[in-house]
Amino acid sequence: MNNKLQIPAARREGLVVRKLNEDVLIYDTKTNHAHSLNQNAALIWEHCDGKRTLGDLSNVLHANGAVDVPGKEREQLTWIAVDQLQRSGLLLGQVASPESVRRLTRRQLIKAAGIAALIAVPVVSTIVAPKAAQASTCLASGQGCTSSAECCSGLCSLNVCV
Repeated sequence: MNNKLQIPAARREGLVVRKLNEDVLIYDTKTNHAHSLNQNAALIWEHCDGKRTLGDLSNVLHANGAVDVPGKEREQLTWIAVDQLQRSGLLLGQVASPESVRRLTRRQLIKAAGIAALIAVPVVSTIVAPKAAQASTCLASGQGCTSSAECCSGLCSLNVCV
């Protein structure tokens, strides 16, 4: 297998990145998706420079004290993160899965990594964020409402915007 296919590179263009305590929030301006990366997923994403292999990224997790599991299991956890980052569109191109995880499901990977690794599992959560125009939509005068916040005028009287 071509080793370059296992060298992930983080996408940096079209993203707004904010660090919140130990987590990282990434807003994709092209897809209007917001991604929340826990500490371990963020650590991996930040080190996906197109030069580090999955093994190197696994060692970064270990060196930063993020994951205290044996090498093979740590590499499997690293693959879980890379796979999630790839599916979220936060990596450039496709990353080929290593032979050791090719036939395993995510559940099998976590089980193989062991109970101690459950806390360390890298997680990427994604939501679709509304566009600015959608977020500021309000009801016009005479339309039905349930609170004043729904009305453009800010006044809801007897379930009708005034």
